[in-house]
Amino acid sequence: QVQLVESGGGLVQAGGSLRLSCAASGRTFSTMGWFRQAPGKEREFVAVIGWSGTYYTDSVKGRFTISRDNARNTVNLQMTSLKPEETGVYYCAADSGLMPKVTPKQYDNWGQGTQVTVSS
Repeated sequence: QVQLVESGGGLVQAGGSLRLSCAASGRTFSTMGWFRQAPGKEREFVAVIGWSGTYYTDSVKGRFTISRDNARNTVNLQMTSLKPEETGVYYCAADSGLMPKVTPKQYDNWGQGTQVTVSS
């Protein structure tokens, strides 16, 4: 059974940092990504890592870093200089395809999400 479990969310002041982790079990995935969803808004792409490299939404470039530990079958998201508008639930997603995917509907495997709150 495939399972994705996120951890590392919490409350941080604007300008602060958080590190999210997602542990996958049941199988390995070639592509793993992070999405976030603010209250009342649609789920949006944040970052993805695959065999072709890493990709980020423009607003987080230079501040967020996605990485993976293949030995532990985990993907991490290091977030720095956080902004209040980045508050929301952060979700890990995984896919077996080789091409990086940046829309939620392209993923079949999701974690339960972890709350990130950035205070002003």
